[in-house]
Amino acid sequence: MCGCGWGAPGCGEPCGGWKRGSLTPLHAQSLQRLLSPRMDLCHVPATREKGWYLALMAPNVKGPNYAWLDPSRLYCHPQGLQDCVADLLQPFQGDAIDMVVGIDAMGFILGAAAAATLRKGFLAIRKAGHLCVQTEAQPYTDYSGRQKLMELRTDAVSPGLRVLLVDQWVETGGTMRAAIELVERLGGVVAGVAAICMENSEGGRWIQERYKCSHCVPPRLQPRFDQHQFGWD
Repeated sequence: MCGCGWGAPGCGEPCGGWKRGSLTPLHAQSLQRLLSPRMDLCHVPATREKGWYLALMAPNVKGPNYAWLDPSRLYCHPQGLQDCVADLLQPFQGDAIDMVVGIDAMGFILGAAAAATLRKGFLAIRKAGHLCVQTEAQPYTDYSGRQKLMELRTDAVSPGLRVLLVDQWVETGGTMRAAIELVERLGGVVAGVAAICMENSEGGRWIQERYKCSHCVPPRLQPRFDQHQFGWD
């Protein structure tokens, strides 16, 4: 495992961080793999510790109007996606889960993968205006501060249904909290909440204090994610 904390694929040398101008040849090779426009979909590190696939995520190269990184690149890596889903579901082994609910839009990817792994059904929470059936709606403020509306079909959640809520990321917690309120308003039970990362924000703490949660970020890396620091900054 690399001492920089990110566990870059193929990197086994100790270091104090990926600082520009101070990379060893092996670190430079790992960094080049991450920044390359083409991924190496065949490379798997010899030791697959929890969160190794986080180094597959891509940094923001388009400026402040975009999220600080793009987690979706790890979904392109077969072993990375498989290990990510396995780590998310590990805390819920043996728990009663009737359905997986994913949040529009990136939560659909991890949510559907989790549902397939658990052999359960998948229910999508949509942004308003996309469902042509009877729905329940909930306003919310997303991570960027924009006011939005989400909808959930009313015919799929029965009282007592135990659901696992899945999204790609929990930053401010506003989106996930709105999803929780929707499920509970229809009588469902939130058996768990899962995301690649749950930041230590006020909203993130609110969720983690009240529900069983799972994420993929090792404790030593959590401060970097909370501060939106990519591995070589």
